[in-house]
Amino acid sequence: MKMYLISDNIDTYTGMRLVGIEGCVVHEKQELKDAMERAIADPSIGVLLLTEKFGRDFPEVVTPLKMATKVPIIIEVPDRHGTGRKPDFITSYVNEAIGLKL
Repeated sequence: MKMYLISDNIDTYTGMRLVGIEGCVVHEKQELKDAMERAIADPSIGVLLLTEKFGRDFPEVVTPLKMATKVPIIIEVPDRHGTGRKPDFITSYVNEAIGLKL
């Protein structure tokens, strides 16, 4: 199984291509929806990477597909501008998941 990137900018796409991850660059809501549906339909793709901007700008497209799709797993990654998450994102996520404060 391979990874595939759907990016909102050419810089992130180029960086991923340098490490061997194929992908595409899209900007509009319908382009994103079409690209995600194509990637989900491809049985060779095991991990679908999306830049975080899509999750913020188009949650009505991303969230339902994330929840309904088992393979490929859909992961949001930071782009060249960094992450929009708070600095202790991982710690708070673990705290929430297991119910203990670390």
